[in-house]
Amino acid sequence: MSATQSTYLEQEGIYQFYMEYPVPAYLVALVAGDLISADVGPRSRVWAEPCLLPTAISKLSGMVEHWLSAAESLYGRYIWGRYDIVFLPPSFPIVAMENPCLTFIISSILESDDFLIIDVIHEIAHSWFGNAVTNATWEEMWLSEGLATYAQRRITTETYGAAFTCLETAFRLDALHRQMKLLGEDNPVSKLQVKLEPGVNPSNMMNLFTYEKGYCFVYYLSQLCGDPKHFDSFLRAYIEKYKFTSVVAQDLLDSFLNFFPELKEQSVDNKAGLEFERWLNATGPPLAEPDLSQGSSLIRPVETLFKLWTTEPLDAVAAASSVDITKWRPFQTVLFLDRLLDGSPLPPEVVKKLSECYSSQLDTMNAEIRIRWLQIVVRNDYYPDFYKVRHFLEYQMSRMYTIPLYEDICTGTLKSFALEVFYQTQNQLHPNLRKTIQQILTQGLNPLPTTDTTAVATDTPTVVLEDKPSETANSAISLRDVNVSA
Repeated sequence: MSATQSTYLEQEGIYQFYMEYPVPAYLVALVAGDLISADVGPRSRVWAEPCLLPTAISKLSGMVEHWLSAAESLYGRYIWGRYDIVFLPPSFPIVAMENPCLTFIISSILESDDFLIIDVIHEIAHSWFGNAVTNATWEEMWLSEGLATYAQRRITTETYGAAFTCLETAFRLDALHRQMKLLGEDNPVSKLQVKLEPGVNPSNMMNLFTYEKGYCFVYYLSQLCGDPKHFDSFLRAYIEKYKFTSVVAQDLLDSFLNFFPELKEQSVDNKAGLEFERWLNATGPPLAEPDLSQGSSLIRPVETLFKLWTTEPLDAVAAASSVDITKWRPFQTVLFLDRLLDGSPLPPEVVKKLSECYSSQLDTMNAEIRIRWLQIVVRNDYYPDFYKVRHFLEYQMSRMYTIPLYEDICTGTLKSFALEVFYQTQNQLHPNLRKTIQQILTQGLNPLPTTDTTAVATDTPTVVLEDKPSETANSAISLRDVNVSA
């Protein structure tokens, strides 16, 4: 349970939980299953199914305390007592959720060290921004996610260096611009303060604007005061003032201007083109983005390799021999594949040579990398690797992996392939995910016969596809290509 203390009365078979601090209802959560645990630090334990526990221990032993200590050095004492982590099955519909004392994380993230680092640190950051101080309404989600993303990157800079942080930021900002291209710059969900009004699906508020546009605004505030450490001091004061309460954006911004009276005198909140009100309520991309030059040692090799593969005429030998991507950080490989995705469809010769050079190497890498290669395969109709798409969808049940592939497959001429795979895997999917994929599959189809799913034969799975107006075009696209942690 997301609670400070828990006891088990064996004779009565009763678990008892106690939380000494007030928390919003959405942060109360309970998990039940075949779970065992092991300590990975003085105040941290991992919970997992028995088959996963050894991996979780090896990945996180000693690390959680390291990250907690770094966060405390920036933002003050960790107030929640324990910081435990429970690894949930791959069908858990989001990457992670920051329940106090017990962070929920999808087990498939254990495959990738870089993504595991970022996701756990992001949830640790929520212990201050989101859990201790909570946004008052869902329209102010950026107060939780933007501040937590900023804090996450301050922690990674302290623990892994500025280059790593800039690489991760570049990858996320690329995804933000990709999402902007898909949604359009006038889309209301691109505002920081999204209004819950007719036509706006509340689930669409959990998108990259909430995270990355929110981060860019917080980063901009930090730059106004000239020194990140001065901004850290402000954030500590902000946490102390509003601890265990819910706030709106004006509370944060008023506190900022009062903490830095010299900035208030300069009217930085009304600086032409960068007005705080415009940051909050204008649609479109961030008004300013961070300087990522400190990440050039990691980002430049990616840009060089991408140019080699996309410059005509293609010199495949030079491109293939220029770098060994198995030596790269996962975020570098992801950034490279994302850039190829942005350029798709690619010339057939390029896709063929890319497959010959990298496909077998990528097969051994984590799901975050494989999903991107398979999207390239689908968007470029590269049929020799389609069996890998089927295999991936048969074993990956997370929304963040399945939705982008189903969307890409259904955009082309292979909807029958998608239907066939869905028939085989639907009973393994989370109900919400199953419904979303059904909506994707029925876009543009005539009504299909409805089948009784209460009598499913074990050898012939059945499927219900409802052909009715849906919000797939908004809800799915707003999350595609996005690894969303709560």
